[in-house]
Parts: sequence; structure tokens; C-alpha cells
Amino acid sequence: MNKKYIIITAIYSFMLVSGACKKELLNPISQTTVASDNAFDTPLRIENQALSLYGSLKHGNFYGGRYVVYGNLRGEDFINETSNLVTASDVWSMNVANSATSVKTLWSQGYLTINRCNVFIDGMTEKGTAVVGAPSTAKYIAEARLIRALSYYSLLQVFARPYLDGNGNKPGLPLRLTGITAPGSSDLARSTVAQLYDQIIADLNFAETNLSLTNTTSNVTRAHRNTAIALKTRVYLSMGKYAEVITEANKIVPAVAPFKATSGVPNEMQADLASVFKTYTTAESVFSLPMSSSAIPLDNPGTQNSLASYFYMTASVPGTTEYSLNSTGILANTGWKATDLRRNLIFNKADGKKYIAKFTAPSPYTDWVPVIRWSEVLLNLAEARVRSSNSIDPQALLLINAVRQRSDATTVIAPASVAAFTDALILERRIEFLGEGLRGPDLTRLLLTIPAKGSAPSKGPAENGYIWPISSDELSLNKLMTDN
Repeated sequence: MNKKYIIITAIYSFMLVSGACKKELLNPISQTTVASDNAFDTPLRIENQALSLYGSLKHGNFYGGRYVVYGNLRGEDFINETSNLVTASDVWSMNVANSATSVKTLWSQGYLTINRCNVFIDGMTEKGTAVVGAPSTAKYIAEARLIRALSYYSLLQVFARPYLDGNGNKPGLPLRLTGITAPGSSDLARSTVAQLYDQIIADLNFAETNLSLTNTTSNVTRAHRNTAIALKTRVYLSMGKYAEVITEANKIVPAVAPFKATSGVPNEMQADLASVFKTYTTAESVFSLPMSSSAIPLDNPGTQNSLASYFYMTASVPGTTEYSLNSTGILANTGWKATDLRRNLIFNKADGKKYIAKFTAPSPYTDWVPVIRWSEVLLNLAEARVRSSNSIDPQALLLINAVRQRSDATTVIAPASVAAFTDALILERRIEFLGEGLRGPDLTRLLLTIPAKGSAPSKGPAENGYIWPISSDELSLNKLMTDN
């Protein structure tokens, strides 16, 4: 073999290896096919695989960025500044198509995360007990099932009709519960919305039973028993099953103030809400997705996925961010007083535009992404008590005022009617979770019209665009799939 041929062969081999590495980063679906016979052979391998499930959930195209972004944009409190399709101007304008990047990437990363959970569960079921013992195997499977439940729940919020529309009898999503490690398993019809929610609850029930009460490392970035219970309050609220919300919340929320968790991790609200977005491991953060500046790929959401790159602007960084706050949205609501400390989490630019300042880390965007906070659990319980009893419930009053007075000590919420109380609860959620992705799901779970903002039209529950179309990739690969 001459020297020239050796050099060419070496270069070609390098290109193959380099290309494969790059393809793996750009198209992580291939990573679901690498499970081998020895993937579950040691405790370290099992631990690393469990951690990778959290990594998949926190991908910038999913809960680490875009899912939260879309929850904000589908509400009425943000104004598009760039008309950039890459950064979801079509989501904001309520005009997404099957082939839209937002639709395809959210669907793909959501189902990639689900499949990774399924592959992990299958492997642990087959081999886990012999390697780490039965209790640890159950705990690992509980983590995977919680992540799978959260992934399915998140996809349901945009790709399926709300549960209240027909009590869950409308088409949901393909319900995949076994791992796909080779081609030939694409075809699967849609289960109903109710069937998806039933599975989500089953997963979270299993997680509650088998997760640790507390973790030895982090009680914020890794699931524990209260994580499962807290998420169940959100899921049942989305289903309109208010008695079940109360049952779940009562496991950890005391009847009277201070509303600190009565068992498991001692979750509680912090005196200063701003601290939750600076010191990410406070007891208020029931579950958050950590980001870092690590050189490890995908340990942060990246540009055009991160919350800060979408919603924050500083005086020292010229230019225009993607979305400012709508001056006629929640900012203009007279129920949100100027003295409310939550207004300190808004940045006022010299040109008069305002931006949310909960997520402020510069590139590489290391703000942790909140999945669920303790204040949400309290407001979930308050809303459920009012809606289930159709009364001005005394504990619900204590709960909503605990959240309000944390930031606005001068106000006591005292609604004169049940209707006024439910309005006050929705308003409180809108203020408390501004920028955290809950506004869109709050509107759709109650079958409320998504209000107009700027040039974007309103969308009523019966209108095209109220929920998203199915990804064109899924429709082309899955012969049994139907569109919305």
C-alpha cells in the first residue's frame, strides 16, 4: 500500500467517525438503538443511564427550553419582536403547520425521551434486580416512569384536545410503553386522551410508591416522592378532577399556614421569590432542570432554545430579544399592584419596552428551568377546593393569600363570589408564573379562548390552531396515525 493511499484511507476513516459523531448530536434518535447486552451489567452503567433520562427531558427542544417557551407564547402576555420562524413566530401567531420546526422538534424530542425511558424500564425489568437489587431497581424504574409521565403530559398540552372536551374521549397520542431499539415499530394508532392520562397517573402513582422520601444528593434535580405527588396535582387539575387534586395535595400540604410540606422533602415557599431564580436549590423548587457551562454536549439548552435568549433584555446588551412583555397584557392588570415585589422581576428598557427577568444568565444560558414550584402546588389545591365545593373555601383563601402576600403584603384577597374567586386564582397563577410556561396550558385546560395579542389573532376552543397539528414526520412514518 503506497503512502498516498494510506493517507486517503486515514482521512476517509476520520470523516466517517467525525460524521457519525456529528450525526449523533444532530439526530439523537439514533441513540435509542445502541443498547447492548451489557448496558445494564454494572451499577455505574445503570446510574449513568438513569441520569441520561433527565438529560433527554432537559434538552433545549423539550422541557429545557422550547416547551416552556411555547407555553408562554400561546398566551397573551408576550409580543413578538423579530418575526423569526426559527424562534417560533408561528407559534406566537397561532399559525403552525405540520412541517413547522416547532411542531417537529417538540414531537421528536418528546417521543425520544419517552422511548429512552421505555428502553431503560425494559432493561431494568430484565436485568436490574440481579445488578442493584429489587429496591434500587424499583426506584430507578420510578424515576423513568415519572419522566415518561411528564413527557406524555407535556405533549398532550399542545397536540391533543383538553380533557374537559368530551371527558377525555378525543384522540390523544400514540401510547408507546415498550422500548424501540430497531426499525419496524412505527405504526401505532392514537389512544384516547383519557387513556393517556390514565397511564400518566399510573406512572406517577408507581413513582410515588417507589421513589425515596428524600435524596442524598439533590432534592431539586432528581425526583423524590413529593415530586410525584406535586405533579399529580397538576395532572388532575388539567383533567378537572378536583377531588383528586385535593386528595393528593393533602398528603403534603398542611391545613393552615405556614404551608410547609408535612412529610418527605420539606418543601415550602421562600420569603423572596427572586431568590428562587438565583439560588436554584431552595425548598420552593420541587423539581427543576439544571443547566451548566460544562463542555458536555447538551448540558445547556443552547442559543435559540434558552429562556433568557427569548425573553430577557439588558441595558448593557444592545439589540432586540425575541419577545417583550405585552403592555396591554398582565402588566396592565390593576389587580397586580405596582408595589408587588414580583414586578421587580421585570426589566424596563429605555425605549419603554419591558422584559421578564427571571432567566438572565448570558450564553451559554445556564438558568435552571423550573418544572414545578411549591407555590403551584398551593394554588392547585386552592383552585380545586373552590371548584369542587363551589364555595369561597376558607383554606383556599389562606392558600391564595399566602402566595399573594409573599410578594404583596398590602393586599388581602377577599372575593365576593365563587366566580370572583376563580378569576382571582387564575389571575394569581398568571402573575406568579409569568414566563414559566403555564399560561398556555391554563387557558386550554379550561377551554378558554386564547386571547389576541399584537397582530396575533385569538383562538377559540373550536377553531383550527387551538391545538397543534401532528408532526409531518410522524404522519409519514406511522401509517396508523391521524392528524388533528
